[in-house]
Amino acid sequence: MIINKAVETDRKKWDNYALSHPDATPYHLWAWKEAVETAYGHKAHYLIAEEQGKVRGILPLFQLKLFFLQNQLVSLPFCDVAGPIADDYLTRDRLLDKAQQAAAQYKATTVELRTRLSHQSTIFNNSKVSMLLSLPADPKELWNSFRSKLRSQILKAEKNGLMFRLGEGDEDIKSFYQVFSQNMLELGSPVHSKYFFASILKSYGGSCRMGLVFLDEKPIGCGIILFCGTHTAIPWASTIRKYNKLGPNMLLYWNLLQFSIKAGANLFDFGRSTPNSGTYRFKAQWGAQPNPLHWDKLPVDINQYASPASLKQHGVNRQLAANLWSKLPLSIANLIGPKLRQYISL
Repeated sequence: MIINKAVETDRKKWDNYALSHPDATPYHLWAWKEAVETAYGHKAHYLIAEEQGKVRGILPLFQLKLFFLQNQLVSLPFCDVAGPIADDYLTRDRLLDKAQQAAAQYKATTVELRTRLSHQSTIFNNSKVSMLLSLPADPKELWNSFRSKLRSQILKAEKNGLMFRLGEGDEDIKSFYQVFSQNMLELGSPVHSKYFFASILKSYGGSCRMGLVFLDEKPIGCGIILFCGTHTAIPWASTIRKYNKLGPNMLLYWNLLQFSIKAGANLFDFGRSTPNSGTYRFKAQWGAQPNPLHWDKLPVDINQYASPASLKQHGVNRQLAANLWSKLPLSIANLIGPKLRQYISL
């Protein structure tokens, strides 16, 4: 078996392998690499394992380096789940060994893996879950599976005059970003650059769609879905809070679920949540079930890992920073937020 760093000419066989593997996500596709490189310039280290000319496994990695403050390899940044996928555990282990060698080469302090499978050689994980919904073959079947309260909320959004449509082009990206950036500011989080989303849409092409919800001509809800074969994920969705009573989120998700089914998807990934949180309950009402996420770190240098006390303090500091950030004017947040966001791997 030979494991090499994948190059542009490997794109087709890389994607063919991802599209054929049951554990692959839309983030495993080469398009994610292209979009992150284009928007942020981070260095990719995509590993491909081959045996007698046949791909046996892949492991996508990005280096997030900021002077002396940060240097880590992540699989993958800006999404919930990626990590190695392979034909067998032996190939997976070989890929992880290569990842540790790459960490030494780049002098990275950690190799973080975001998977749905825990691995015996990793030493840290979190308590987050993916909320996954198995999709039927017909939207009507999904509709009939909803509780009456959920159906009435969707219908109420339509009665409130909200309109959904699929977005495309620069003007719709502008509408998306208008909603998304305002929501991120209210959450106290630096926002991705508009160019990042434009790069995602361009790189994924037909494997990516943007949904928008309007009140009259004003955008008040937005979301982006990505496809990998029959697997759909929604990494970004937002609404403007003062309009939430009108139900834009209900109309947004229902239409994106319908579109996914019609496109041939049989699994919808609602994204990461903390069990019993508000977002968890929102996703559960659609029928989504929790699947444990393992954000693990390979043991590069065990002395560099934070203690539980320091992790707790980090959480406190993060909340304080979020409270301060949410007070910024939107124009200022959108100016400096992307410069920070590109180094925040979450």
